Amino acid sequence: MKRKTPILAAFVFVLHCSLTLFAAAQVTDPDEVKALQKIRQSLGDPFNNLKSWKDGDPCNTPWKGVICSVNASTHGYLHVTQLELLTLKLTGQLAPEIGQLQQLKILDFMWNNITGTIPKEIGNITTLELLLLNGNHISGSLPEEIGYLPKLDRIQIDQNNISGPLPVSFANLNTTKHFHMNNNSISGQIPKEFARLPKLVHLLLDNNNLSGELPPEIWSIPNLLILQLDNNKLINGTIPSSYTNMNKLLKLSLRNCSLQGSIPDFSSIPFLGYLDLSYNSLTGGIPSTKLSENMTTVDLSHNKLNGTIPSSFADLPQLQRLSLDNNELSGAVPAGIGLNVSFTSNSTLLLDFQNNSISTVNASTIINVQNITMRLEGNPVCRQDNSSAIARLCGNNGTISDGESSNRVATCKINSCAPPDFEYIPDSDCFCVAPFEVGYRLKSPGFTYFTPYLNSFEEYLTSGLSLNLYQLFIEKYVWEEGPRLAMNLKFFPPKNQSVRIFNDSEVQRIRQMFAEWKIIDSDIFGPYEWINITLTGPYKRDNEESSGGSGLSKGALAGIVVGVIFGTTFVSSVIVVMVMKRHIKHKNIASKRKLLEARKRVKVAGVKDFDFDEMALATNNFNTSMQVGQGGYGKVYKGILADGMVVAIKRAQEGSLQGEKEFSTEIELLSRVHHRNLVSLVGYCDDQGEQMLVYEYMANGTLRDHLSGSKKPLNFAQRLHIALGAARGILYLHNEANPPIFHRDIKATNILLDHRFNARVADFGLSRLAPLPDLEGSAPGHVSTVVKGTPGYLDPEYFLTHKLTDKSDVYSFGVVLLELLTGMHPISHGKNIVREVNMAYQSGMMISLIDLKMGSYPSESLEPFATLALSCCKDETDARPSMAEVVHQLEQIFKITPGVDTTPIQSSEMDALMHQKQSMVQMTSQNPYLSSNVMGSELLSGTIPDIAPR
Repeated sequence: MKRKTPILAAFVFVLHCSLTLFAAAQVTDPDEVKALQKIRQSLGDPFNNLKSWKDGDPCNTPWKGVICSVNASTHGYLHVTQLELLTLKLTGQLAPEIGQLQQLKILDFMWNNITGTIPKEIGNITTLELLLLNGNHISGSLPEEIGYLPKLDRIQIDQNNISGPLPVSFANLNTTKHFHMNNNSISGQIPKEFARLPKLVHLLLDNNNLSGELPPEIWSIPNLLILQLDNNKLINGTIPSSYTNMNKLLKLSLRNCSLQGSIPDFSSIPFLGYLDLSYNSLTGGIPSTKLSENMTTVDLSHNKLNGTIPSSFADLPQLQRLSLDNNELSGAVPAGIGLNVSFTSNSTLLLDFQNNSISTVNASTIINVQNITMRLEGNPVCRQDNSSAIARLCGNNGTISDGESSNRVATCKINSCAPPDFEYIPDSDCFCVAPFEVGYRLKSPGFTYFTPYLNSFEEYLTSGLSLNLYQLFIEKYVWEEGPRLAMNLKFFPPKNQSVRIFNDSEVQRIRQMFAEWKIIDSDIFGPYEWINITLTGPYKRDNEESSGGSGLSKGALAGIVVGVIFGTTFVSSVIVVMVMKRHIKHKNIASKRKLLEARKRVKVAGVKDFDFDEMALATNNFNTSMQVGQGGYGKVYKGILADGMVVAIKRAQEGSLQGEKEFSTEIELLSRVHHRNLVSLVGYCDDQGEQMLVYEYMANGTLRDHLSGSKKPLNFAQRLHIALGAARGILYLHNEANPPIFHRDIKATNILLDHRFNARVADFGLSRLAPLPDLEGSAPGHVSTVVKGTPGYLDPEYFLTHKLTDKSDVYSFGVVLLELLTGMHPISHGKNIVREVNMAYQSGMMISLIDLKMGSYPSESLEPFATLALSCCKDETDARPSMAEVVHQLEQIFKITPGVDTTPIQSSEMDALMHQKQSMVQMTSQNPYLSSNVMGSELLSGTIPDIAPR
């Protein structure tokens, strides 16, 4: 064996080092870097707070509010998994390119001044777990697409200007625990479909413009702990009796919701601790049964309640406030009320019975209990009883103080601290350390007064953060509207003579515990939010490098040396990588050619196999002037074959793996089905690394072209004609294809129109064959498969269960019918066409949604058309009609509609059909997997067509 020369050995060594370095030095996905650049540009402050957020290293600013983590690696690239830009006073908008960060888990833009709308592209981030946009000025509607995020744990969009309805698609969020959407302008009804949410614990929708009635179905949310809907417009609504079955509910707050009717008996809810039904128009008496012993707050004030005060209120040991003021209550205040409360030294109980018709009270027992405050002003007893005890209860008792600040201060004789950066640990032995501050808020606490819970809160928070109790100091707390409890917290380093500050990693750990909601929720303290973190003194970080004196420091010199070494190695690695990439590219091309050649040897009877040169000639070398469309698969060209036939050529994007699968699926399926309402496959090209499908040319484009206004608008008769034709094509797939086919992507862009506006269903790239019968002749009615299709058209049952059925196509076709009726897109500006039409239909406002571009229309035909469309879009699979029923109903509407074209097929067209049928007979004998050509109407007339055996 020959020895390697020194030069060769050196080269091998450099090559080895270069490859090792290259393998270790992975970089952020270039597409994501570009997306981050777009996000920066749209945020309004790209050169100030974000000035060190460099393009090549987007995650290098840990202390100025920019937190960006890159640690998910796929396909040789690193991906952004965490993006937090909070409290930076950003004033721009959210860029749609956010949707390109497809490994993102945390998206946090809280507490800025961001405007604009929520991009629907966020629905592309299937890994997203936390969506945090609260505390901005975002407007517009909630995107329907968010409802299809499979891993979303928390959505916080509160304190914005968001309007429009709650998307029904949010009922698909099977992993979401927190809906925090309060303090916006969200309108419409609460979707009853939210009852399907299996993990939801907090539903905060207070301070919006919600209307309609409370959905009775909400009770069945299995893990709901807090339902907070204060200050909405649920006009003439009542509290559903089913809400008494919420056996895990901790807090129910329906203040100022225009509710009427009586108060249900909530005594069956075992852990209910907070009940607020104030400022409504509730009538009748207060249920006399005993509420949960966890009850801290009962507020039934400002209603129209009558009868007496139940004596069961005397048996609530945790009670802090009982507000029954401004009602029509009469009789006596029950003896012993408040005396069974488990008072501590700082506990308080407020009994507010003002402005009722109370005539009797035993004041002697109440007046001597220091912790109880009772208010009776505005009752007859104050006029009838002049005793001093009653007078004290009927006067202005003021308000109960809940102490807004802590007074724990360390007093030391020494004076070695230098405030404000360093302070003594409160209640310590004079340890002088540097704290940092956190703004914190309880969003829906389960109590009225915090003082009794102060110590338990400190234990809860420090335990959750793995800190010592003395390291937390609650500097101030104050009640805000909601009610919500805001706090200023200070965190101190542990007592240690040698370390007086937190290290960076500990500050970062505590920050992430708050930011990522890693502190377990408490039943009594409820959900929390952190508002800011203040890092001053020794924690302050300057992102700009300071300039030193003249000359080079040792560090700079070392940096230059390392830089030279790295640069040399990098150049070597680039050369090696280029050589390797070129080799791999040639190898991949050769491998691909072998696969293509192997596949080309498979011939499909009746489907022509074109070569690349024929396709280039037909399209004038794919000239842009010949391009007629573009989709996710690739571009579509108009082409003229050598025999003069005009065709549409769908050319796959280069390197499209998804397209390759759809390519073979479409050839396989279209070669076995033939119907006048299905697009015909003329042939395919699988040559020179290219994949193309060749169809008959449809002169009038897609249905969506005409509905969107880019082509001539359609009148009602034409729309009905198109609907019937498309329905017959789908019916053929379901009933007469052998085996039946589920299309899986019915939509307006996949319904093509020929020169006579006959509908042709197209694009079978996502289609699936129905299951085959077993030995006993029975077959399941579904195919279990991953969810694919187009948002807005997706069958909700299919989305939830992954069970694809023929009724999945019915749902999608129902959406197409609604498009024909309204001209709307399935999803537009956060509005879902199914929900919008349903609401308009139920409220008698259907006419407001009719597409004006279709001109006059017969009302006797329009109503059954709309009814049919909505029946197809039912959430429940069994409630939808079959395609046979759809075709039958459309034919009935067709018969009663004046002005439709009922001219029989011309003889020339009949001759063409007969010729096609003869060709089919020949092709069927050659290929037993082909199905016959049957017109959809024949399926309803009792004709049983010949079907080739499988």
